[in-house]
Amino acid sequence: MFLIPRDISIYFKRRLLYDCYGCDIFPVGITVLIHTMETGKKVQPEGSEKTKEEILAERKAKKAEKAAKKSQPIKTTDHGTVTIPSDQVQSAKETTNTVKADETGKSKADLKAERRQKQEAQRAAKAASVTEGKPSVAPKAQQGKRIPDQIQADRPSVEKRLVKRCVNQKVPQLPPAERKVQLFSHLQQQERTVELLTKDLTINQSKIHPAVIKLGLQYASGIICGSNARAIALLEAFKRVISDYSTPEQKELSRDLEVSLKPCINFLKQCRPISVSMGNVIRFLKRHITNIPSEKSDVEAKKYLHEEIDKYIHENVVLAGKTICEEASKKISSGDVILTYGYSSLLLQILLKAFKEDNKKFRVIVLDSSPRSEGLQFLRRLVAFKIPSVYMLISGASYVMPEVNKVFLGAHALLANGNVMSRVGSSQVALVAKAHNVPVLVCCETHKFCDRVQTDSFVFNELGNPDDLVAAVKGKPSVHSIANWRELPQLTLLNLTYDVMPGDLVTAVITELGSVPCTSVPVVLRLKHAETVL
Repeated sequence: MFLIPRDISIYFKRRLLYDCYGCDIFPVGITVLIHTMETGKKVQPEGSEKTKEEILAERKAKKAEKAAKKSQPIKTTDHGTVTIPSDQVQSAKETTNTVKADETGKSKADLKAERRQKQEAQRAAKAASVTEGKPSVAPKAQQGKRIPDQIQADRPSVEKRLVKRCVNQKVPQLPPAERKVQLFSHLQQQERTVELLTKDLTINQSKIHPAVIKLGLQYASGIICGSNARAIALLEAFKRVISDYSTPEQKELSRDLEVSLKPCINFLKQCRPISVSMGNVIRFLKRHITNIPSEKSDVEAKKYLHEEIDKYIHENVVLAGKTICEEASKKISSGDVILTYGYSSLLLQILLKAFKEDNKKFRVIVLDSSPRSEGLQFLRRLVAFKIPSVYMLISGASYVMPEVNKVFLGAHALLANGNVMSRVGSSQVALVAKAHNVPVLVCCETHKFCDRVQTDSFVFNELGNPDDLVAAVKGKPSVHSIANWRELPQLTLLNLTYDVMPGDLVTAVITELGSVPCTSVPVVLRLKHAETVL
């Protein structure tokens, strides 16, 4: 577009442009519009001048054509592309906004608020469908949080999955308990007897190794109990499984061996729920099986796994126990009155070292409770080594606590939130000690630490056999305490195995790393994880 004074004729305009650019820029058949500086009106080249009426008619025709294009749908070309003029898009947006405002009579903020309310209603409907059991699409972060099957026994879908798993792995499925406690319906309540575990089990056709079957029956009958004893026995049984294993053709040991261990682990779960120490052992073994290089032969791989198992037992149980004995014996002084509860192999080692090796003279009060009465076995061991001891039931804890100097307790597990999981009744003993300002020392190896969080004994626990609570009174065979309890519909027996002790009741936890507070569990787990990665 060029700006040329208005009073110059078309001939001189063309001549001027020709002189400036050296050519005739107005070829035949092309119309060029030239704006004047004064009014900005369009000037037609010579020979194409129109009257005012013609110009107005053309304008009306263009307006009518634009209006027709707006009313018609957008056309698609042969190449599949859509062409929309920019002025048409802008005018369409303005028209749409105007129409919306005219139809609803609401402002943009009101429309936005309505859309927000609609989205909130959709979210509420989705949450309601989840609670009703309807399938819904959840975020990936929420789908990743999986609840363990061991605390979902009251869900039919979980029960079907467990039954199907037992059938596929040829593991005997125990029947559910005849009388269930409704408060603990989310936990597995089964009739665990040796006869039911071995009823449909054939060693020749079973995928379970005979050593694992023997171990499971020892767990179920209570021959092997205690976290350390159960973990060591499990590792020894796995050593025999690995020794007798042979890799099938076209398969790798690092992949197939882990699959072969699943029926064995599932059978042990049927015999008795897996403890925290056993769970850590299983994860340790699976990690080392997965890390075996494929180029290693079966002989080398089995030798490597045997060495790692022996190393785990030596470092995490044997050496850790010796270190804890050294640290805990320093807390005992001559003339002390030590109170213990139940049976603990680690506490027995500590007391023997302080009495025999350090020549410290002290007295031990052993508290006990039914139905296991493990304190009797602990008392027999102390008396055999001529350590002065007193035996009494847990009901007399408040009576003897004023003369106690220190309370030593064992632990089944140490949780990530600082709570201690131990034999049922331990929380009561620690509470009485706290009321009398008696320090409570918990002795526990770090291989019993876990990242699970638990604040009470109801979310997860092990339910023992209720028949253990029913026993004939010794010396009076004719007197039976509720022996026919199954015939009483109003009566249900509950036999809890573990207690959750708040960390506030514990003075310190003695480990192979030294005396640490209960809140240091996440730090210890992080250090152990870093060691395994390195």
